[in-house]
Amino acid sequence: MEPLTENSVFLKAGPIEIRLATSEAEVIAAQKLRYQVFYEEMQAQPSPEMARQARDFDDFDLICDQLLAFDTTKTGDAAVIATYRLLREEKINTIHDFYSFQEFDLSNMDNDYFRKLMAGRQLLELGRSCVRMEYRSNNIIHLMWRAIVQYIVHHNVGCLFGCASLTGVIQGDLELPLSYLRHKYKTPDAFNIPALPERYQKMDYVKGDDIDVMKAKRQLAPLVRGYASLGCYIGDGAVIDEQFNTTDVLILLLTDRLRERGRHLFEDQ
Repeated sequence: MEPLTENSVFLKAGPIEIRLATSEAEVIAAQKLRYQVFYEEMQAQPSPEMARQARDFDDFDLICDQLLAFDTTKTGDAAVIATYRLLREEKINTIHDFYSFQEFDLSNMDNDYFRKLMAGRQLLELGRSCVRMEYRSNNIIHLMWRAIVQYIVHHNVGCLFGCASLTGVIQGDLELPLSYLRHKYKTPDAFNIPALPERYQKMDYVKGDDIDVMKAKRQLAPLVRGYASLGCYIGDGAVIDEQFNTTDVLILLLTDRLRERGRHLFEDQ
């Protein structure tokens, strides 16, 4: 693999190109895409300023890398067809400066046991993932993940994590998938990641033996199913995000487990 630079193209597939944003205009295009998906399609509640500008933005955009997929046959904002926001540990002061700490207690990701698992590598938070409607396919997500793998190899990342969302905040509609996630994927006690006490929503509604696994899987968001297939853990407890009309869970994926479960993503690395 060629050394990565700020302007590196991670990969190309026909007209699709994956790389980091390199200009303010490209970051703004990503924010506009996020607004379209989260606020216009998914009916999240924007602030008055977000609504005025038709952009999803916050202070984390100032320190995150924006991984973008481009359709090179298009120009301007329309060329940006997918985005992932990446925040490396070396960009912040403490573990509590990550976005996810607004919902989950990340303290155990900094204990001696977990740091030994990390073997000197750093944390990477993933967030604000979305794809333009007409480009939604497994192929685009696969390309984005192959690019993320290049990124984590280059930056010596030992663990990926972030908040992932299940649509809806009506707990009854999500009892089965939440129970399934807790029963099968809960973070080990040695590095358990609980929801903040004031935001904690239980997940254990259905006993393990009573879970209809196939039905539960169908009710998971595709992104969460993807993380599960790659060997992720799920934090202890869910959080209702009323702004985004979602119920969030904490995803934690050790790079070593990703190498085992997602070997195809590491081809040519």
